[in-house]
Amino acid sequence: MILVNGEYKDQIDLSDRGFQYGDGLFETIAVRDGKPVCFDRHLARLKAGCERLLIPFPGTELLTLEAQQLSREATDSVLKIILTRGSGGRGYRQPDIITTTRVLSLHPFPEYPLVYKNEGVVTRFCNTRLGINPALAGIKHLNRLEQVLARAEWSDPFIQEGIMLDVNDQVIEGTMTNLFYVKNNRLYTSSIDQSGIAGIIRGIIIQIGALIGYPVVEHKFTREQLLSADELFLTNSIIEIWPVRQVDNTAFEKGLITEQIQTILPQFYNETIKDDF
Repeated sequence: MILVNGEYKDQIDLSDRGFQYGDGLFETIAVRDGKPVCFDRHLARLKAGCERLLIPFPGTELLTLEAQQLSREATDSVLKIILTRGSGGRGYRQPDIITTTRVLSLHPFPEYPLVYKNEGVVTRFCNTRLGINPALAGIKHLNRLEQVLARAEWSDPFIQEGIMLDVNDQVIEGTMTNLFYVKNNRLYTSSIDQSGIAGIIRGIIIQIGALIGYPVVEHKFTREQLLSADELFLTNSIIEIWPVRQVDNTAFEKGLITEQIQTILPQFYNETIKDDF
């Protein structure tokens, strides 16, 4: 099911700037028993992205009503929200009056094997590098060609994710995930002030780390530092947490800190589902 500006249809104007230039943002949200998980957090990130890109935000109430319209009968699904700057403007110039396009769509929940959560996944380093752009770092904008190229680097079904570095050879994230590692009982993740996405689960785990005595250190680190880690795991709103058991030829074991965070996350997660949605 797809809603385009509140109407059930599957077409947008070909002059829409989201199609023309990738001029917009998106959110990918897990839906459980008819309720989008962490919906307030997703809308907050969407609003912050709109403010950064100077796109008028349609409003929490309107987006909630439309999300409710699509999700209320859903079981396990994925809700995607796309906002663009709409149509108009000459070339890259923005139109004087911006009418935001909003597209909400509902999709089947991907069926990943339980072994990914329980035992971990196999990953590889990608050759494609992330560019440096503080103006766009952190937000989930529509321009994802770096991730598309990185994901095209492998077709081996044995490999579940690719790890991306930036042009300065600093480890940033996976093609579709944020990345955490444990070293000497300390929890680390990459800084995202120059590139990368501020993931919803990433933010929750930073909170969890502070609560359980493992405050997360956000910093810049290299491939070699990552490969020397004691534990390693990936996160996003759909997979939640995947331990990593291999990066290229380096093996890892699922550790106690990863297991502890996996145990705590569902409790924290469930509290973020709005009862009155």
